[in-house]
Amino acid sequence: MQDYNTIIGSVQMRLNGCQTRSVMDRYKIGSGTLNLIMSRYHANGIPIEELRMMAPKEVENLFYPQKNLQRKDVPLPDFQYYYDRIHAPGSRMNISFCWLDYKEKNPDGYEKSQFYEYFNRFIAENYGGQKVSMAVNRIPGEKMYIDWVGDQPELLTDTETGEIKKVHIFATTLGVSSLIYAEAFPNEKLPCFIEGCAHAVSFYGAVTKYFVPDNLRTAVTKHTKDELILQSTFADLEDFYETIVLPPPARKPKGKPTVENHVRYLEIHLVEKLKEKIYVSFEDLNAEIKKIVAVLNKRSFQGKDFSRQDAFEKYDKPCMKPLPGGCYTACDYKAVLKVPNNYHIEYDGHYYSVLYSYCGKPAILKATASEIRICDQYNRLICTHKRSYREFPLYITVDEHMPPEHLYYKEVNSKDGNYYRRWASAIGPAMSELIDRLLKSSKHEEQSYNACAGILHKVKTIPKGAAEEVARKCIEINSCKYFTFKQMLKKMDVKELPEHSPGTLPNHENIRGKDYYK
Repeated sequence: MQDYNTIIGSVQMRLNGCQTRSVMDRYKIGSGTLNLIMSRYHANGIPIEELRMMAPKEVENLFYPQKNLQRKDVPLPDFQYYYDRIHAPGSRMNISFCWLDYKEKNPDGYEKSQFYEYFNRFIAENYGGQKVSMAVNRIPGEKMYIDWVGDQPELLTDTETGEIKKVHIFATTLGVSSLIYAEAFPNEKLPCFIEGCAHAVSFYGAVTKYFVPDNLRTAVTKHTKDELILQSTFADLEDFYETIVLPPPARKPKGKPTVENHVRYLEIHLVEKLKEKIYVSFEDLNAEIKKIVAVLNKRSFQGKDFSRQDAFEKYDKPCMKPLPGGCYTACDYKAVLKVPNNYHIEYDGHYYSVLYSYCGKPAILKATASEIRICDQYNRLICTHKRSYREFPLYITVDEHMPPEHLYYKEVNSKDGNYYRRWASAIGPAMSELIDRLLKSSKHEEQSYNACAGILHKVKTIPKGAAEEVARKCIEINSCKYFTFKQMLKKMDVKELPEHSPGTLPNHENIRGKDYYK
């Protein structure tokens, strides 16, 4: 069967008196084909001018009728009807359903394979085919595409049990050069995903403008599926590398065909190669992956005289941004929907404090090997802690995070007898003796700490001389108690000093009770 141009051109040249050899050379056909075309032209009796006005498909069918495919006694189905039904709004009909419907109405009609063949021809002739692809101009150094290889091969052998475990292969590629990076991980959770991105950037030695990952719903931590975690994670990644995380359209895998094609490529050329050996650690496995990927990147493209590595050095890398200073540290993320009333967030068996005013609000905890960072729901840093690995204390608390009343009682409960004796000696000998007697009056010294703190906080607001006089009165009547001291102050009508009067107490205690903590 010859196409429209060959048929019309051959007829026109022969009508113009051209030699047979010239026609055959021009359209690359044999003498038998040319004779067949001319005999059918004369048999049809249609002038060349009318043939030119006809649709190309009609001319082709006129010279080459499809008798070998179409059965004369069975009319073609109404493919326009079925096409309209398939593409109607909200329709879920497909070609298989159309054929079943056709067979119900025409039991002696075409079988499935012939129905499909004619239907596809109808679409190609009237709508240009079932699928079309969009041509995309790739910009050098613009995008790094990220995905997980769909095949999860069993490559890792446990040396103790002999069990063969599955691994997950992380892969990235660039838009123009298609330079590949691959690495094996134990799972596809968020920490592995972020670590893979950081390692890929280090491999390329530069940063693209956009990171285009697979569907973000696949990057989920072991702690929570809250969207807060994903936003925080990618915000950190964007800030560090000064890039933009740009996911493809939802439920549109064709939004990143570059990496999808390379995933299929790696399933054949990487995974199958890895299956030839036995690996007992991720270090061994990733070392082998590195070797195989290096070979793939240096292999010339089919029909080209350059490789991915060559294209990367020439096109992508010059257009990419330089690496930021330092190394990106992957964190373990934990979302907290509400900060507890004790203003501490649990991680790995320890509890880390935040400012008490954040109670009841969402927060994000980010853990590295050495540090705990706590951010608010907008990913703004609230505080940092050095990560604790000791069994005790369980609660890691910063004094500035405590409300005034909690800080007051912490101070009271954290002092010993010598602390109160030193504080009293700074006021005078009478106060020093009063506090010493008070500490010795109880069976256990600790039972007197609150009373000592109460007396010493009272004298912060009165002159030292008056405090010494009240202390001597208490010693004279042999009643060294907080209640007696308080009553004696009232009885002697001791006047308070103005707030923050200098010289009342030593520098390390020159405060006015709880007001200091507000």
